[in-house]
Amino acid sequence: MAARFNEPLFVISVAARLVEMHPQTLRKYEKEGLIEPSRTSGNLRLYSDRDIERLRQVKYLVEQRGLNLAGVQLVLELTRKLRLLREQTDALHQDAARNGAQRRAGDSYAVLRDELDGVLRMLGFVEEPQRDDRRDGRPILQ
Repeated sequence: MAARFNEPLFVISVAARLVEMHPQTLRKYEKEGLIEPSRTSGNLRLYSDRDIERLRQVKYLVEQRGLNLAGVQLVLELTRKLRLLREQTDALHQDAARNGAQRRAGDSYAVLRDELDGVLRMLGFVEEPQRDDRRDGRPILQ
């Protein structure tokens, strides 16, 4: 599914319906640099699932948190950096598990991971939880 997540699938009218926005709003967000849909050879905008996820985050930040577009841009950048930090944390946890420090590192990892996920949710980044192959079976955010 990860490959399809980035695949441009939706024309602007479908994307607008999915996020319950007017197509003109999507054009405005593109002009402001908040979203960058793919283009066909005929110059039609095509949105991926990841674009839809980002548009939902923008909508949340504007409508629920009252941010202006400059604030939204800042939050989107923070979200990108936090996701990168979360990926790095996951890699460190896997290294610790391979090196036998799993129990001690596991407790620290769980606390840090929960904090990172909480901050991401506060910033409006929410996606469907996916099951990890870890033994505890807890849902994770990607």
